[in-house]
Amino acid sequence: SMQCYPALVLALSSLLGALALLQLSLYLRVPSRYGKHEERLCRPRGRLPARCAWFLQELPSFLVPALLLALRSPPRLEPLGCRLLCCLFCWHYFYRTFIYPFFTRGRPFPLQLLFFGMLFCIYNGFLQGYYLIYCAEYPNDWCTDIRFTSGLLLFLLGMGINIHSDLLLRQLRKPGEVTYKIPQGGLFTYVSGANYFGEIVEWFGFAIATWSLPAFAFALFTLCCIGPRAYHHHRYYLKTFTDYPKSRKALIPFVF
Repeated sequence: SMQCYPALVLALSSLLGALALLQLSLYLRVPSRYGKHEERLCRPRGRLPARCAWFLQELPSFLVPALLLALRSPPRLEPLGCRLLCCLFCWHYFYRTFIYPFFTRGRPFPLQLLFFGMLFCIYNGFLQGYYLIYCAEYPNDWCTDIRFTSGLLLFLLGMGINIHSDLLLRQLRKPGEVTYKIPQGGLFTYVSGANYFGEIVEWFGFAIATWSLPAFAFALFTLCCIGPRAYHHHRYYLKTFTDYPKSRKALIPFVF
């Protein structure tokens, strides 16, 4: 049966951290070419509808940890802190896989980006699931530790911001519309990337709650991947809409 190899966890976490810095270097100046940053003359071939693409992309992050748990004999049910942390990760991706895609109104998604997104979700789903299910060791009272409680609060706050911001973005478009409008309400009052801010807070909360290298590497990757995208969204809004609120920041309220 599968067992814990700390060297594997260290290697995979280090690679994830390196991928985070690579993402930052690639997309800090030039945004990834999809959605509002896609070249207008780009032909709409090699694409899937947004709902199908998001479902396929996010599915491995839910299935891989579930499969790892099923393969463990006997199943790991203790301690409670470890079980809750694994549930938090799967809870997020249950939403992203089985709920979010069926409400999104985004444009068709490039197959190339879908492929790399699926690879990442398989990789990260394995790393986080493998660590929590086979390697992590927490004391029985971890649920009362300040790292767990503060991280859990941050995770729930970030997830709430992320889901609420997604709802506000969906309401900007009527069914069939693909035009972009100025987001209003919620944290969009202060930042252009409210949904991205929520997800970054969420995964840093998860990292604090798990207090593990894999989770901190994933939080760093999230920041380096969608942080620049929020910045480019902000520049796009300022350039496209003359009435865009000048007081809004790109990602962090009142700071950036």
